[in-house]
Amino acid sequence: MEEMTRTEEGYVSPLESGSERVDGAAGDMVLYLTFLLGKELFGIQVSEIREVIEYKQVFKIPRVPEYLKGVINLRGEVVPIIDLTSRFYNTPCVVTGTTSIVVVEIDDDGHKIPIGVMIDSVKAVTELYENKIESVPEIGSRIRSDFVEGIGKLEDQFVILLKVQNILNIEELSNIEE
Repeated sequence: MEEMTRTEEGYVSPLESGSERVDGAAGDMVLYLTFLLGKELFGIQVSEIREVIEYKQVFKIPRVPEYLKGVINLRGEVVPIIDLTSRFYNTPCVVTGTTSIVVVEIDDDGHKIPIGVMIDSVKAVTELYENKIESVPEIGSRIRSDFVEGIGKLEDQFVILLKVQNILNIEELSNIEE
């Protein structure tokens, strides 16, 4: 695992950009940004991430679900912020000095829509080969199975690999009736 470095502009990885998928004997290699929600390790494909920024003030929007924290101004662009801890476990994220926002772009009828997700802390950019990714178990998950791509096996731990397009489904998020 390669550690990320936090700068004023965001996070910097020692890996060169543009090398997000590599063919190898163990199958395709994919880069994942790994991060913590509580004590659980999650991953999102680097190719789906626009940027990672330090947590900043989120402007609240009235009468929306608890997991929709509000919006931020990102260089003149209004970006909605989703609290992944609240979306998965119905408990709000506790903001600390390591809380970050991962900005991804979701495809909505050919338009790229930026959405930020709050995470507790960034761990690393990790290389995972296909043979190190298992399917989602049928039992024992507190997260909806359609949110999970698979379970990645690292040296001494597992990482829950997320399907960002399902978690941040525009149609589902737009239905704000509680």
